[in-house]
Amino acid sequence: MDNKDYYKILGIDKKATPEEIKKAYRALAVKYHPDKNPDNKEAEAKFKLVNEANSVLSDPEKRKKYDEFGENWQQYEQSGNQKDGNPFGGGAGGQQYNGRAEGFGGQSDFSDLFEQFFSGKTRGGGSKQKRGGDYETEMLISLEEAYQGTSRIIEVENEKLRITTKPGAYTDQQLRIKSKGAKGSNEANRGDLFVRVRVKPHPQFTRKGDDLYYTQVIDLYTAVLGGEILVNTLSGQVKIKITEGTQNGKMIRLKGKGMPVYEKIGSFGDFYIQLQVQIPEKLSDKQRKLFEELKITL
Repeated sequence: MDNKDYYKILGIDKKATPEEIKKAYRALAVKYHPDKNPDNKEAEAKFKLVNEANSVLSDPEKRKKYDEFGENWQQYEQSGNQKDGNPFGGGAGGQQYNGRAEGFGGQSDFSDLFEQFFSGKTRGGGSKQKRGGDYETEMLISLEEAYQGTSRIIEVENEKLRITTKPGAYTDQQLRIKSKGAKGSNEANRGDLFVRVRVKPHPQFTRKGDDLYYTQVIDLYTAVLGGEILVNTLSGQVKIKITEGTQNGKMIRLKGKGMPVYEKIGSFGDFYIQLQVQIPEKLSDKQRKLFEELKITL
C-alpha cells in the first residue's frame, strides 16, 4: 500500500501556513481541473488527490491528526481506544505506535492490530462508520453569467452533476453540495462537495459589491453643448442625457442598473458612469479658427 504524502501532493513544506496551503491548492486545482483536461485520466486522478490533500490540510484539526498519525488518521480517530494520546490503548504506561512492528510482542501481534485498525472493524466484528472526505473545486463564470445565473456540468466519482448559480453570484462564494464528496463506509457517509465561484474580470465593467462602474468616452462638442448618448449596461442599452458644460470625470448614477443582490429577488445595485471627455488631437483650419474666435470672446 503506497502512503500518500499530502504535503508532497500540494508541493508545500510541512510548516506551510494556511495561506500557503490555499495558494498551492488553487494553483493545482486550476492546473488539473477537468475542464482544462478533458478525457485526461491522469489529470483527473491528480485533481482528486489534490482535493483530498486540501480537505485534510486546510482543516486545522484534521491536519493535526494527519501530522501525528499519517494518512490513516481517520482509522485511529475511529478506533475508540484512544487513551492518554495512545490510539492503541494501554494507558499512560502503554507504548506509542511509531509505524514499526517493535513493541507489540512480535509480527503476529502487529498483524492483528494492523487488521483491526486498518480494516475499519473491531475485534467483535462490528463495522465502524467512516465518513468520506470533502472535495473542493472551482467554477469560473463570466460577469454576464453572474448577472443572469448559470450552470456547469462537473464529474465527481464518475457521477455527472449540474452545479447552478443564482443571479448575483460573486467571486469566492462557496456552494456546498451535500453528500457528493468522497465515498465513506456507505452512501450515507459520503463527504460534501464545495464549489468555489470565480467571476472573470470584465473588459468594460468593474464590479464593487453589487455596484458596477463604467467609463464612457464623449466628444468635446457634446460635453460643451450637451446632447444624448447610448450607454451599454448588462440589462441593455440606456439613453443618457448630457448637460451643457459637462466636466471631464463627472460621475452619473443609474439607480438599480447594477448587479442583482444575491438571493434578494428584485433588488439590484447601481450603475456608475464616469464621463471622459475626449479632446480632439487634430483640428481643421476652420475648426482652429472657430476655437480662436471663441477664445477671444471668453
